Amino acid sequence: MARTMAEELLERGFEQGIEQGIEQGARENTIENILLLLTERFPNSDTEAAKQRLQTIHDMERLQQLLRTAMKTPNFETFLQGLDT
Repeated sequence: MARTMAEELLERGFEQGIEQGIEQGARENTIENILLLLTERFPNSDTEAAKQRLQTIHDMERLQQLLRTAMKTPNFETFLQGLDT
């Protein structure tokens, strides 16, 4: 059975929506992991400023780099400074 152009476009749109949803979920999960790690390492720090800045970053490679930085940073202020670079 031949598919119509509309069916093909609908399927492509559906697949693209799924991909975008997966990417958005991965991004949100990475931000959440960064914040959890910072809260665990620096319990007296206010992570709200970091959260707001992290939510403006859409590049997954950058977020993954920041996750690694959160693991190694000597203090919360240094992490915040690294957000600006």
